[in-house]
Amino acid sequence: MVNPEPDQSSETAAAQRPSERLYGARNLLIVAAGLFLIGVFAFDLPLIYAIAAMLVLVVLAALPQRSRAFQKRKEADRAAVPVWPDTSMKAVAEAVQQPCFILDVGGIVRYANQLAMDEFPATRPGDPLTHTFRRPEIGDALEDAAAGQSTSVEFREPGANASYLAHLSPVRSPGGGVGFVLVSFDDVSDRLAIARMRADFVANASHELRTPLASLTGFIETLLGPAKDDPKATDKFLNVMLEQAWRMRRLIDDLLSLSRAEMRAHNRPTGTVDLAAVLKNVVDAARPLAKEHGVVLTADALPEENVEVTGDHDELVQVVQNLVENAVRYGASGEKVELGLELRPNGRASAALYVQDYGPGIPTEHIPRLTERFYRVDVGASREMKGTGLGLAIVKHILTRHGGELEVESETGQGARFTVTLPLPAEK
Repeated sequence: MVNPEPDQSSETAAAQRPSERLYGARNLLIVAAGLFLIGVFAFDLPLIYAIAAMLVLVVLAALPQRSRAFQKRKEADRAAVPVWPDTSMKAVAEAVQQPCFILDVGGIVRYANQLAMDEFPATRPGDPLTHTFRRPEIGDALEDAAAGQSTSVEFREPGANASYLAHLSPVRSPGGGVGFVLVSFDDVSDRLAIARMRADFVANASHELRTPLASLTGFIETLLGPAKDDPKATDKFLNVMLEQAWRMRRLIDDLLSLSRAEMRAHNRPTGTVDLAAVLKNVVDAARPLAKEHGVVLTADALPEENVEVTGDHDELVQVVQNLVENAVRYGASGEKVELGLELRPNGRASAALYVQDYGPGIPTEHIPRLTERFYRVDVGASREMKGTGLGLAIVKHILTRHGGELEVESETGQGARFTVTLPLPAEK
């Protein structure tokens, strides 16, 4: 007959009934009772103290002895936990399509997959993870994961201009305890940037609509009140209201155009468009606006033959129209706007359409942000010129759909040159 293991005997003792445990401890209890009686009769020990002490011993003898078994099992589990991950665990870490670390329960890096080594070269096996990521929330998350609880932490790396979502998951050993902690990093910079962009867009659109709406509301209240019987004031206010209504309409039209351009950004057009004809048509349509601002429009640098590109006619008209209107409105002080179209045979053959004004120009620091929604170099001048701040954003998204590019060259006081480059069809 094989004797039971110590843990098994302890578990057996823990499963006994209280009466059985008291019977097993009867000899000890009898000796204790005799000692208490001697103390009462020989040493004047108060009887109440002797009875109380005897009751305590009886209760302790009746309680299950689980603590010793639990401690032995815990020590055995701890001894069974490996210090370094095995080959299969490393293979799993390499298969994860994210930077990934394997830590022991003390937070020491025991393995890093190749993506983690490339993304975080300063974090090496043998070092605590918190030496590289010095953030209290990561330390707290490591403690939770070591205790068996999966958790996630979102943080931004200072100086790296990147945001990460770290997932910490406990990896249990064969004994059931937590042997390692798997930490994977998901780069959420783009997602957060898109969320911020959407929030900014809603805020800016609401602000742009609120201003003319407030004007309309104020004038209507005035017409219904103090100016109710004043024909001269009525005519004046109605003209201003009409202007504000047109401003709201332009903004809504541009918002719809921008939405359509974004939705179709990855859907390449299949039609054929003559850029030279588009340029001529836009110039003819923009002459009244140019005359209003005292600007001379010239479009002399045009090829004699047609310049056909693959594209959507209406969208390319909108691109050229937005650029021409911007040049006329904001470059009016130069009194001249030149348009041209040329072929570029170098590299991939392309057509380059440019719009040149001779106005105040654009400071260099503003050029990279010109295509952002609602971005304005001069807010006051833009609103005075009835601009919505969306024209160049629409141009950018339309050109993205057409596989084209927008180049901006400008010097303060020397005007600005906007060049649209579109690829020619392969057969051209």
